Amino acid sequence: MANENASLMLWLADDALILGQRLSEWCGHAAVLEEDIALSNVALDLIGQARALLSLAGQEDNQGRDEDQLAFFRTDREFHNLLLLELPNGDFGDTIARQFLFDQFSLLRYQALAGQTANGELAAIASKAIKEVRYHAAHSAKWIIRLGDGTEESKTRIQGSINRLWEYTGEFFMDYDKTQEWASNGTLPTLQSFKDPWLEAVSAVLEEATLEIPESNWMQKGGRVGQHTEHLSYLLAEMQVLPRSYPDASW
Repeated sequence: MANENASLMLWLADDALILGQRLSEWCGHAAVLEEDIALSNVALDLIGQARALLSLAGQEDNQGRDEDQLAFFRTDREFHNLLLLELPNGDFGDTIARQFLFDQFSLLRYQALAGQTANGELAAIASKAIKEVRYHAAHSAKWIIRLGDGTEESKTRIQGSINRLWEYTGEFFMDYDKTQEWASNGTLPTLQSFKDPWLEAVSAVLEEATLEIPESNWMQKGGRVGQHTEHLSYLLAEMQVLPRSYPDASW
């Protein structure tokens, strides 16, 4: 997208849309009914955020595309979500670890967006999203502590999940020309500026959970510039099949 404001909204929307789609796969499959409902609610919150952001992105870009066209008629190379969010759910521990790591980052990002004055509509969306993401962050942190400070098996498995996913967290804080421009116009601080407060928040929860921060200097990247894993293609094929099969259908 040529419009830089639209590009930012698309980054945010793609994160929410892809994670929401992944979490929706748990509906009817969680270990207990309460958690089945909780994960479904988080997915619905994320899809709602994605709709608002995609709608605003379409308006800002002024190319006549609405939220549905942006969600269902882009290819994988046109999506800019974080790689972490497109990964398969794995087991419950993998899902919770992914959610926890992202929630802590998402909360910081929305707090910054809600406080900026460069774009009032984006600030309003962020202010509403903060209320939802606070719940998401509390929910995932609760499970990290419960699993980490639980049985020997639960601790081993959740530590393994965090270890495997940690290499994807570096992409949270990678700055590009676009992010530098957003920082210069006062819309969003540099992504690197979120790293220390994110690490502080994550460390506090892991310490309470008697878990360790993985030691990893190498980080995955590519999602922000449209270079994705094969998992996104399969996810989009399922998500987009109906509107692509019947593009002129009305309901």
